[in-house]
Amino acid sequence: MVRVTALSSPFLLGFDGIERALDKVAKTVGDGYPPYNIERIPASSADPEKLRITLAVAGFQKEQIEVTVEENQLMIRGRQQDDKTREFLHRGIAARQFQRSFLLAEGMQVLSADLAQGLLSIDLVRPQPERIVKTIRISARE
Repeated sequence: MVRVTALSSPFLLGFDGIERALDKVAKTVGDGYPPYNIERIPASSADPEKLRITLAVAGFQKEQIEVTVEENQLMIRGRQQDDKTREFLHRGIAARQFQRSFLLAEGMQVLSADLAQGLLSIDLVRPQPERIVKTIRISARE
C-alpha cells in the first residue's frame, strides 16, 4: 500500500525529513509531567531572539536532571530515588522519573540550561542564516 501525504507533491523536493519529523512528533506520548512553558524572548541590541523552555521540576536537584541534544531532538530526563530511610505517614509527593522531548528545527542551538527555585529554564537560539543568491550558469547543447 502506498502512503500519500501532503508533502508528497512533486513540487516539494527534499521535504522527506519534515515528514519523518511530523511522524516522530505524532508518536510522542506524554503524561503531561512535568508541566512546561515555551516563551519567545525578543531580540535586544546585544542578543538575538531566543526561545525559552521552562519546566516545573520542583524536588529535583541539578545532579538528577540530564539535558541532551541528539539528532535535532532535545531530551530532558529527571531521575529521583526513593529515600528508604524516611518513614512517611502520608505520601503525596512521589519520587518519580520523567522524560520530556522537543523536536528542534534545523540550526537550533541550545545556549544554556539553568535550574532555580524548582524551574529548569533552557534557552535556545536559531542563528540567522546569510541570504545567498547563486546564479546558475546555463550551458547550451547543440
